[in-house]
Amino acid sequence: MAQLAQTDWLERGQNLLITGPCGSGKTYLGCAIGHQACLNGLSARYYRISRLMLELTQAKADGTYQKTLKQLAKINLLILDDWGLEALSPAHRNDLMGIMDDRHGTQSTMIISQLPTDQWYATIGDNTLADAILDRLMHNAHRWALNGESMRKRLQEID
Repeated sequence: MAQLAQTDWLERGQNLLITGPCGSGKTYLGCAIGHQACLNGLSARYYRISRLMLELTQAKADGTYQKTLKQLAKINLLILDDWGLEALSPAHRNDLMGIMDDRHGTQSTMIISQLPTDQWYATIGDNTLADAILDRLMHNAHRWALNGESMRKRLQEID
């Protein structure tokens, strides 16, 4: 954890994959790392994957799609939460491929998911695009697999 709180991995364009059960602290840790990146002078942006896809769909409709893609490519740390919870449409798979391709090797992407990484392939839905997207994400990634009870449940028990 302390090593990832340093930003050298971000400066190398490496990725971070955080997996674990609901309530295990994945989003909290991911946002804390994003906050630390900002404190260190880097840019970070958080999205739930479904909201990013909605934003891209709206950008296509209003003519700002290319501008939106360029903005996403420049962010030092793009945090995508709730990966794999909803099926991706063919258009969204292509959008995701474009984003990962633009960012690969230059900027860092953090994926937060309840699903273990070995299930990600099936959630993307297209074998060829899944290969390409996951290759760009996983080959230079740090991985955290969290476990344990839901923090929400534990906090409720304390109250």
